[in-house]
Amino acid sequence: MELRRGQKITFLDTPGHEAFTAMRARGAQATDLVVVVVAADDRVMPQTIEAIDHARAANVPILVAINKIDLPGANVDLVRQELSKQNLLPEEWGGKTIAVPISAKLGTGVDRLLEMILLQAELLELKADPKKAARGVVIESRVEQGRGIVATVLVQKGTLHVGDAFVAGSQSGKVRAMNNERGGRVAAAGPSTPVEILGWSGAPQAGDTFAAMVDEREARELAQKRGQLQREQEFRLHKHVTLTDLYSQIKAGMGELLVVLKADVDGSVEALEDSLTKLSTDEVKLRVIHRGVGQISESDVLLAAASNAVIIGFHVKPDAKAQELGAKEKVDVRLYEIIYEAVADVKDAMSGLLKPEIRETVLGSAEVRQVFTSTKSGTIAGCKVVSGTIQRSARARLMRDGTAAWDGKIESLRRFKDDVREVASPLECGIGLEGRDDVKVNDVIEAYVLEEFARRLS
Repeated sequence: MELRRGQKITFLDTPGHEAFTAMRARGAQATDLVVVVVAADDRVMPQTIEAIDHARAANVPILVAINKIDLPGANVDLVRQELSKQNLLPEEWGGKTIAVPISAKLGTGVDRLLEMILLQAELLELKADPKKAARGVVIESRVEQGRGIVATVLVQKGTLHVGDAFVAGSQSGKVRAMNNERGGRVAAAGPSTPVEILGWSGAPQAGDTFAAMVDEREARELAQKRGQLQREQEFRLHKHVTLTDLYSQIKAGMGELLVVLKADVDGSVEALEDSLTKLSTDEVKLRVIHRGVGQISESDVLLAAASNAVIIGFHVKPDAKAQELGAKEKVDVRLYEIIYEAVADVKDAMSGLLKPEIRETVLGSAEVRQVFTSTKSGTIAGCKVVSGTIQRSARARLMRDGTAAWDGKIESLRRFKDDVREVASPLECGIGLEGRDDVKVNDVIEAYVLEEFARRLS
């Protein structure tokens, strides 16, 4: 935005939800000043503390805007008190942190906040030479129908012109057109100017360093070298599973959910990946094997099919060929419009990989009063059911002197000469234990069942 005396301030806004941790960290590294906005009625939230930590890690000065002072529940002094607990002691209380109460709705205090930002910029001597070759950082990238790849770049040094060759990460190109924040065409962008750039060879990643080059060939060669180096590093990091590793994982009950992640903009991809990988536990791991911007393509489906992975699309859909191939290969493609729903569904899927919890339920117990032996039925324990019921289909445990002497299946259960399904307390019965002939008077036969219960990630 442009101020009355011709000075300009460029604001980079990052969302407050915890899913956008990576975006806040990247924002702190791309800016000269961080303005932390705290609601006067909600006070200092965990995301606010996280933003403060990112700013400190990037060694960027912090200003605080205490917003919503027009609301009835606003308490500016309480906010200042909570800020002081984060070692941000306001100037009004003898500290060095500038904390300006404002109302974004009414415009109260906004002019003073802007003045404080400009004052800090003067004290820090934030200057850049507009005559040098442009350098900056990629803020966002996306694929638009009819326009191709569009990336928002913040020029930090020098001036970028239409027609300049450039490189950013493993992508290169030539500036075909530039638009300002209002969508208007511009021919040049100086220091601290955000612009949308068209003319990319591929979608860059948010946070990539952007630099203007002498010619397009040089930019393309540098991008190719970076891409090759990146692929080699990823190959070295990729661990091929050996039989020993596989056996260890199966023995440990390890489950893994592989994900191919696609979204409309790079920031959403990054935020989703960050949120999903946090769901990993010691038992169940989530690994994003590929992430990208744009429609879900055939190559995405082929990768998912070969890797037994799930495709997650956020604000994007598969193209016609990808949809047809996905149905043929039976690849699970999940499409979402809200980030919370995507995280919740993946959490459910990962819960399905957890080993079920086995719970034992004791049905009843019977005391052995007499032991019978026959050539046809073997050893039969004449018992009295002292608690619960003894069921023919249950498992049994033979207890002797308080210790389990045997564990197995009930082979037969009789009342007099009749085979029965169950016998309840306090009736008598005859019990035959599968593979167990050593039964003594005063032994206790305990009947129980094992039940599986699905577990969920906490």
